[in-house]
Amino acid sequence: MSKQPMRDVDPVRLVEDQVVEHLTAHPEFFERHPGVLARLRLPHQRGTAAVSLVERQMLVLRERHAALEHKLHQLIENGRANDTIVERMHRLTRRLLRARDAEAVIAGLETSLREDFGASRWVTVFTDPAFASLAGRPGTNVRFVPHGSPELKAFESFFESGRPRSGQVREVQREFLFGSEGRQLGSAALVPLGERASLGLLAIASHDTERWVPTMSTDFLVRMGELVSEAVAARRA
Repeated sequence: MSKQPMRDVDPVRLVEDQVVEHLTAHPEFFERHPGVLARLRLPHQRGTAAVSLVERQMLVLRERHAALEHKLHQLIENGRANDTIVERMHRLTRRLLRARDAEAVIAGLETSLREDFGASRWVTVFTDPAFASLAGRPGTNVRFVPHGSPELKAFESFFESGRPRSGQVREVQREFLFGSEGRQLGSAALVPLGERASLGLLAIASHDTERWVPTMSTDFLVRMGELVSEAVAARRA
């Protein structure tokens, strides 16, 4: 009985796999056959010139080393950025702890936004009537807009999610939050206040378009919202 050829099998690929398997299982092969190693010439990855196997290995190792260095640099930079955020949040927490009343909580928050977080503009919008008296005080950026107001329709999805957002905000949102000055702002973060934004929101804006981007981690914004909400609610009790 004649043997039927295997269908859908590439004989060249089969031989290559066998070579790879053999060399992997016998790494001393080139030690026993140094002449083969000397005769091997491989195309250079960045040109048409041929290089030896050893040179190719060195190139691969250098590229891996560069990739690892880049990854390490990113990890170090992320670590430094996290340390900076932790320090800023610590200073904010201390200010809120020292606050004697809700007005002092807002003052401490705004000082931190200005001095520690480098905010260009910010505004706190309370939607709970319990905090209506905080709105419109001189030297602060606090507004009261009750739940169900037409102006909050543009933030409907934000209130439904109850999660921070960062990046570009819609024109109608920017106009509501910052007025005509909002046109000069490049990016912003929206922070919910209270459980599922039940108390309102904190908007932080920057002239820098890269300051608040959609891909950034918003964990510290969650913590900021929780700290401010707890502090101002406790002082109003």
